[in-house]
Amino acid sequence: MPIPFPAPLAPYAERADETRGRLHEEKESETRTPFQRDRDRVLHSAAFRRLKHKTQVFVFHEGDHYRTRLTHSLEVSQVARALCRQLKCDEDLGEVVALAHDLGHPPFGHTGEDVLDECMAPHKGFDHNAQTLRVLTKLERHRAAYDGLNLTWETLEGAVKHNGPLVGPLADERARAKGREKAAPLPAALAEYAQVQDLRLDTYPSLEAQVGALADDIAYNNHDTDDGLRAGLFTIGEARDVPLIGPALFTVQAKYPDADKSVQISEAVSILIGKMVADVFAETTRRLAELKPDCADAVREAGVPMVAFSDALAPSLKELRAFLWERMYRHYKVNRARSHAKRVVRDLFTLFFEEPEVLPPVWFERQAGKDSDKRARAICDYIAGMTDGYAIEEHRKLFDATRWL
Repeated sequence: MPIPFPAPLAPYAERADETRGRLHEEKESETRTPFQRDRDRVLHSAAFRRLKHKTQVFVFHEGDHYRTRLTHSLEVSQVARALCRQLKCDEDLGEVVALAHDLGHPPFGHTGEDVLDECMAPHKGFDHNAQTLRVLTKLERHRAAYDGLNLTWETLEGAVKHNGPLVGPLADERARAKGREKAAPLPAALAEYAQVQDLRLDTYPSLEAQVGALADDIAYNNHDTDDGLRAGLFTIGEARDVPLIGPALFTVQAKYPDADKSVQISEAVSILIGKMVADVFAETTRRLAELKPDCADAVREAGVPMVAFSDALAPSLKELRAFLWERMYRHYKVNRARSHAKRVVRDLFTLFFEEPEVLPPVWFERQAGKDSDKRARAICDYIAGMTDGYAIEEHRKLFDATRWL
């Protein structure tokens, strides 16, 4: 049976039948493209399942309807597939980059990442994108012949640098645009893997990976607005003064004045997602028309991103993000949860580092006899893989002495 390669694709799209291949050679499937196999391997991974109980903004026990890393990743993949279809590039590659992009996140969202980075500062630091690569190439173990999922070059490239170049002049240029002198040093996991396989860290990634990055922005801006309204962190009245979401709410309330507030929120968020997707499609189409890339590498070597929001939308998007930062991400209730989360992660790391004998056997074996950097990295891998609930329970077991008395 022939492999069902999708068609037609634009000249700038990645082609699964022209993949740069896998680090460990394998016989390819007769029924799935290489990118479809990558997607399936991510979906069946333990790291992907754990995203169900990892925080997006709210801690896991605060409600069943708020987003988790899993539901966020699924929403990102939906937006990515829709945009890839419109742009005539490989939907499966866009989808797998979207599904894999948060696998390296530790428990408690960015709070957990910040604390792990502090704890790992003497040991080459922690970065969730680098940890994603570590998960995909080392920590997931399903085959006797190799560690990791053995994904294609294109999927690994997209997972690592979907936000842009990591080294070289283009990376420094991106850093200066954000007010920094130059790009940060390459995270340890990426520097280590670069010795094994060249992922071209000095260029932009494929169009499909760039789509995954913008789909992430679209998804979290919209679902955080949705969750913030439903959690009562800000009101519909307050949100009506905010660009993008305000006009959407006015439109919905004018059309459905008697509808339940929950329905009005859903209608407004749907309008907002549609507006953002349409803007990215229009701006990306304009940039592609200017560049006229005749192959996937032409997108990589363009020197600028091809997938982007328009300049017209950017100021409104900036105001929406500022509103969410002030009223949601730094809301006192969220800050209280963040405070508890910081102590949980810091306490666990400190105890495991000072008393590694309390680690579960498999993790004790991974760090046993190692130097301090390798011990710290093994402990970091263990904590980064925890769900919110597991981290809280481990902390309770190790620090609540009354349970043993």
